[in-house]
Amino acid sequence: MARPRGFTLIEVMLVLLILSLLVSLAWPGYAGYLTKTRRMEGKVALIMALQQQEQHHALHHSYVAFSKAAPVEGLRWWSGNAATSSAYEIDAEACPDRALRDCVQLRARPGTANVDVRFVDAECGTLTLRSTGEQGASGQSARCWP
Repeated sequence: MARPRGFTLIEVMLVLLILSLLVSLAWPGYAGYLTKTRRMEGKVALIMALQQQEQHHALHHSYVAFSKAAPVEGLRWWSGNAATSSAYEIDAEACPDRALRDCVQLRARPGTANVDVRFVDAECGTLTLRSTGEQGASGQSARCWP
């Protein structure tokens, strides 16, 4: 009598169970890695924008405010390669209680309606960088900036 070829339903179910366990163990680490990578995208965008702000300040003795609603040529209001796929929306304004000619504060807000709304960074929230060198975040973690 010939043996049937193939797998039994029990064998297939065991393989699926093992694969689902491996995925459930690996997913949180992978998701955390993606969030940290996107956060780095926001930090790099802030640093690049601040460098451009410093060049503008050296030439015009003032910083410049910008946002998506009030764009400035040469300054990007998004963090990635394209606005729709970017994790953060970037804007610049005067530091609290200071004039724009003296201090500028850059903000990177995650997952707004103008960028990838699926990105959420509950750990750090909005990242800030000032021309005075101060770095900040609105989230619960104090480890958002190195």
